[in-house]
Amino acid sequence: MLLAQVTVNKGKPFPLTETDRVDQAYRENGFNIYISDRISLNRSVPDIRHPNCKPKLYAEKLPNTSIIIPFHNEGWSSLLRTVHSVLNRSPPQLIAEIILVDDFSDKGTGEDTRTHYR
Repeated sequence: MLLAQVTVNKGKPFPLTETDRVDQAYRENGFNIYISDRISLNRSVPDIRHPNCKPKLYAEKLPNTSIIIPFHNEGWSSLLRTVHSVLNRSPPQLIAEIILVDDFSDKGTGEDTRTHYR
């Protein structure tokens, strides 16, 4: 959770600079969540499959599946981009459900966001 201020100089509040907030967010998430929060949930990504895999044909009728995504203290923007990527790149008839499993995160997880995606 980002701190709004730090206490210095006889208890007087000292506001964090934008650079301080970015640095703190990077330490907490292991990547730049500040920039991640500004990337669209629906983004284009290159097809990185091996060239020999691209022409592969699959059976017309495949069973649907549940997709389970475990996470621990994940930045919500990256987690939601993962969900959107699954939805945008998978045939809808193959997705039975997407289950997000919070592995005992101990930082705020955006209750409003979770409720919205139920």
